[in-house]
Amino acid sequence: MTPQEIGRVGQKKYAGIFYEEFLPELSGTRGIETYKEMANNDEIIFAMLYAIEMLLRQTKFNVEPASSKGVDKDAADFVDSCLNDMQYTWQDTLSEILSFLTYGWSYHEIVYKRRGGRSKDPRYSSKYDDGLIGWRKLPIRAQDTLSRWQYDPVTDELQGMVQTAPPTYTEVMIPIEKALHFRTRSNKENPEGRSILRGAYRSWYFKKRIQEIEGIGVERDLAGFPIMTAPPEADIWGESEEAQKKLHNAETIVTSIRRDTREGLVVPEGWKLELLSAGGKRNFDTGKIIERYDKRIAMTTLADFILLGQQSTGSFALSSDKTELFGTAMGTYLDIICDVFNTQAIPRLIDLNADHFDGFSDYPTMTHGDVENVDLKALGSFVNQMVGCGALTPDGGLEDYLRQAAHLPDRTDDYPTNTSPVDETTPETEPEARDVSNDSDQLEDESGVDGEEA
Repeated sequence: MTPQEIGRVGQKKYAGIFYEEFLPELSGTRGIETYKEMANNDEIIFAMLYAIEMLLRQTKFNVEPASSKGVDKDAADFVDSCLNDMQYTWQDTLSEILSFLTYGWSYHEIVYKRRGGRSKDPRYSSKYDDGLIGWRKLPIRAQDTLSRWQYDPVTDELQGMVQTAPPTYTEVMIPIEKALHFRTRSNKENPEGRSILRGAYRSWYFKKRIQEIEGIGVERDLAGFPIMTAPPEADIWGESEEAQKKLHNAETIVTSIRRDTREGLVVPEGWKLELLSAGGKRNFDTGKIIERYDKRIAMTTLADFILLGQQSTGSFALSSDKTELFGTAMGTYLDIICDVFNTQAIPRLIDLNADHFDGFSDYPTMTHGDVENVDLKALGSFVNQMVGCGALTPDGGLEDYLRQAAHLPDRTDDYPTNTSPVDETTPETEPEARDVSNDSDQLEDESGVDGEEA
């Protein structure tokens, strides 16, 4: 059996440019500009992306050691310190990373620094002076600066991104070994992924045009339908230059009428201008049509719960189910981010400092917390039942989780954890046993009755 790869993935690319998208409007640089317009101009899409970003920004990220060995814990602490020792905050870096949701991908160059303590130059300043190599920043290489992708001509493996960026507009190749590459999904190993807005494009396209038509219709209804009547002696339909000029001027007047602060018109004697009012209600309710497209746009990202408060129908249970599904999708996006750090960023960082972490078991891993807050009432009832039936034993790990879920302070060593359940049927103290024989004799003397006769 030959160890060499025989077939190919089947990517539709030429000279590093992909042609997988069948709509020209969503392919290449045109697609990037289209997605940018959708994200910034449409109120529903803007609200969806804003909700996603704010939810993911407040999620807590942790770095877990590979084992309980001291060197593995030191490696995890080191990676965690690097995340909080960059030129830009982790929250700002995360916002840049989340652009992969809008465009389907994002590419970030890894810039390192030697941790040599505080410096006047913010590019090299560090909170630590241990001499280790850490992350200085993880800047994005904007999607609209992509020139092409560079592939190995023999192995067909991705080598990096070729960028053409202002102000120099010179081509620069950023190798994949020095970058973090985020994608929403992998389809035929396409480095451009797939935008979460792709499914909303058709609805957005028609919604945008209906809004434009609606605006024109409102404007015309306010101004009326203008009709310009020329005097009988004015020849505006002739082929002479003067007739064509008069016709052009008349057409300019009727197509330029607007209701604004400068409205007014001066016409020569004999010319007549009339404004016909709208002929009644339209056959189509554009508001309902636009509302329908809003729902479909929100559905594509499972964010249609943001429209529940604007409708006359809906229930709390329905809202809860929708937000739970949306939270699950958010957790998947966080998994993508953690996977990229665990496979691309953290191993390279530890390898650069391998002498300091000699003997480590495996690389640390980045994990994330929950997007939604835990239902503490349901959690408390579940834990109580599990402990009561003996299926769960209270310990330090369980307490740490419960404290984290309830946003309570971390436990300290000053107060030891009670890991044994309390038996409510056993009294805490028992009365001391005492000799009651003297009490019996005393009762006999006072009553004058012998104990046997009684």
